[in-house]
Amino acid sequence: MTATIRDLRPGDPGDAESVVRLRRAALPFLITTPARVAFEAASAHPAARHRLLIAEDGAGLAVGTAEVGLAYDSPEPGLSYVNAYVDPARRGLGAGTALLRAAEEHLAAEGASQAYSWVLDEPGHRAFAERHGYRPSRSAHLLRLDLTAHPPPPYPAALPAGVELRTACDFAADPRPLHEADAEATSDEPGDVPARLDDYEDWLRTVWHDPSLDKELTTVVLVDGVVAAFSAARTDGAGRYGSAMTGTRRAHRGRGLATLAKTDSLRRARAAGCTEAFTGNDAGNGPMLAINRRFGYEICATETRYAKRLGTTP
Repeated sequence: MTATIRDLRPGDPGDAESVVRLRRAALPFLITTPARVAFEAASAHPAARHRLLIAEDGAGLAVGTAEVGLAYDSPEPGLSYVNAYVDPARRGLGAGTALLRAAEEHLAAEGASQAYSWVLDEPGHRAFAERHGYRPSRSAHLLRLDLTAHPPPPYPAALPAGVELRTACDFAADPRPLHEADAEATSDEPGDVPARLDDYEDWLRTVWHDPSLDKELTTVVLVDGVVAAFSAARTDGAGRYGSAMTGTRRAHRGRGLATLAKTDSLRRARAAGCTEAFTGNDAGNGPMLAINRRFGYEICATETRYAKRLGTTP
């Protein structure tokens, strides 16, 4: 099969729906919707040189997609990302190779020196990445919780003195305290590509206004009136809930506030009719993996971050 590669057409609902279909088929644990795909394309920072690519077969059917861009928010220059998804029924026909080639050409032209990609920890996926010159680094686990079979634990009999539970809706007028907490937690998150969320306007545009961010299910823990911890939630309107980020500010760590935030968010999700919950953790993030195991999450897949020095020949 000869695949034709093109960019997603802004404003075309059919393209957004195709991207969602392909992502769900390749990685069913993702929380994604056509509205979020359209938002992703429209809200990308200009410095990211972000593109959403679509691979079509000879009949014009979308058989693969890739998100590609520069890690503009990393303090380390030259880093980039490419994550490709191909319809499992159409693998081995050249769509993945065509997507990867187009992505790498774009990144190299924009000055990237190294590309990172998440790859499912399965023999066929690993072999494909390694044939194209990518080498493995750290891994992350994807976890699933059946909310119908594993209701979240009850709240503590009494909250610690000075602790309050709120939702992100309570910060609609001024979300800056949430940005500050997110930036601090993100800067301490383990990973190959460090991120620095120091641009408030960019955070508003790409995180706060994300249509899949469920502000009613996002829990914020206050200590003496100040944001101390949070558990951000994404939903897809079809009973699926995803943990976007759970974090605690450094001064408040070790007090169980992340567990409290996650408990409250999951209880809200179950009450709202969500039946499945998904999350992801770096394989080296022992504290969060332990928290999620206590909730009843089980590992449903593992991804490995692969890296390639651009300009090298496989």
